[in-house]
Amino acid sequence: MYLLLANPTSGAGRGKSVTAEVLKELKKREIAFTDISGTSYESAVLNLRSSLRESKSEAVIVVGGDGMVHLAIQELAGTDVPLILIPAGTGNDFARTMNLDLDSPVASLNYALTHQPISVDLGRVNGRYFAEILSTGFDSMVNERANRMRIRSKIKYDLAMLLELPIFKPIEYEISIDDTRMVSKAMLIAVANGISYGGGMKICPNSDIRDGLFDLMILEPVSKFEFLKVFPRVFKGTHITHPKVKILQGKKITINSQAIAYADGERIGPLPLTAEVVPGALKTWLRA
Repeated sequence: MYLLLANPTSGAGRGKSVTAEVLKELKKREIAFTDISGTSYESAVLNLRSSLRESKSEAVIVVGGDGMVHLAIQELAGTDVPLILIPAGTGNDFARTMNLDLDSPVASLNYALTHQPISVDLGRVNGRYFAEILSTGFDSMVNERANRMRIRSKIKYDLAMLLELPIFKPIEYEISIDDTRMVSKAMLIAVANGISYGGGMKICPNSDIRDGLFDLMILEPVSKFEFLKVFPRVFKGTHITHPKVKILQGKKITINSQAIAYADGERIGPLPLTAEVVPGALKTWLRA
């Protein structure tokens, strides 16, 4: 029995049409499934938790974006039940890391139904798993500002960035990477399990979700003009050649400062925090 966990509101409503395509394909293939989507985030969590506890599941089919992935991995991490992701969100960053087809829901489903799952790493911070990026600094301040806005459109993040940049100042961080300690001023720090966040920003383009290591990106202080000049390069991942960008690796990373952190777009809270790689914690599909 498969479990279907769908968010019809994801991707500005795209989730509804994608779910319809998935349902059509499941019925066409005569695949038995139970819809546990629920009517809210809380009900979806409870439905997933109870369903996994009560019966053996072949897999959980998640229709949605990174928020739904974040929800699902809290329950699936460390189990033998794999996650079939059908990307239907706004950002779809975990889907990008897993090289899934963002345009064809049926293609993603069919690939999972005809190939064996593999194990990938997850990060864990403050008792929560994350699939992609944990970050602190400028982007977290943008998130904080955007979350206070009443605008529902994605444009609020662009507006929040324009409002935050003129007043933002680099932050001093204490960082421990495994057994190495350092102090650094930074505009942004990203702890990467996957490759991208923010809808395709390849913050750590060489990160490997199966190597048991985080990639740690530190953007040291630059002028506001230089920041605006470098920022567009993040979509191709070429920013990592900039002299003020450092890339380090480690299994356990502790960060302390007067700052806020986010992971997979979800608010983690104030620092300090310690993030650890959990090797092979999730079974899912990496498309070749």
